[in-house]
Amino acid sequence: MQTNNSQLIQTALAEDAAFNDLTGMATIAADAVGSARISAKASGTLSGITLADEVFATVDAAIGRNWHRNDSEQVNAGDIICELTGPLRALLAAERTALNFLQHLSGIATATRAFVEAVNGTGCKVADTRKTTPGLRRLEKQAVLHGGGINHRIDLESGMLIKENHIEACGSISSAIRACREESSGIWVEVECETMDEVEEAVSALPDIILLDNMTPETVAVARTLVPASIILEASGNITLANARSYAETGIDRIAIGAITHSAPALDLSMRITGRQS
Repeated sequence: MQTNNSQLIQTALAEDAAFNDLTGMATIAADAVGSARISAKASGTLSGITLADEVFATVDAAIGRNWHRNDSEQVNAGDIICELTGPLRALLAAERTALNFLQHLSGIATATRAFVEAVNGTGCKVADTRKTTPGLRRLEKQAVLHGGGINHRIDLESGMLIKENHIEACGSISSAIRACREESSGIWVEVECETMDEVEEAVSALPDIILLDNMTPETVAVARTLVPASIILEASGNITLANARSYAETGIDRIAIGAITHSAPALDLSMRITGRQS
């Protein structure tokens, strides 16, 4: 997934007044150089390294960056992720912005990996949703990929997902699916179902995907017997690490987890100065 990060980085650095670090200018000589190290303080899966690297380069091209780990790699507490060298003022000016991106995106990758491991061996995939941070969607969805998950719709023009409001406005599930097919024959169509009656109606209208919303694993298992293999079957709503495998073992194709992007805790990382030269 390609992203253009330059504008985002400039906005983040401006927000932090990174080029007017009063503390750094007061405590560090303008010509002081040194080294620093980014390390993990907890176990997790990395994402955002390319972005963090660009932050350091944007603040000062003289900063040397030696990354020991790559996106999607697992780290444990104490592992060294990157060694940095260069002007000390610049290193500290870039620190928070770089870590904010790296910790947030690694948190998403880590949360995704936990769900992927929970359903391992079942054939069920872990998908994200559009419940993302405004302005960070593509990076957050990239983090899901780094965690072993898959992306659902990137945006509203990437596919058609018929939800309860669309059904209400259109009159029925069948009418909504038919309207979507007529609007754009080359785009996949998914429909959200809340009851078995809706599942049966959806099956007869042949969407590409059926989404089972807020159903128990037992109900999902029943729905699996009604939906042919030619239609992708997905579940979402109230799926947690504790019950994810129960859903996966029903034979469902994928589970959609909004929490992996909207509620993932940041991975605990830190940057410390390791050497100083006058």
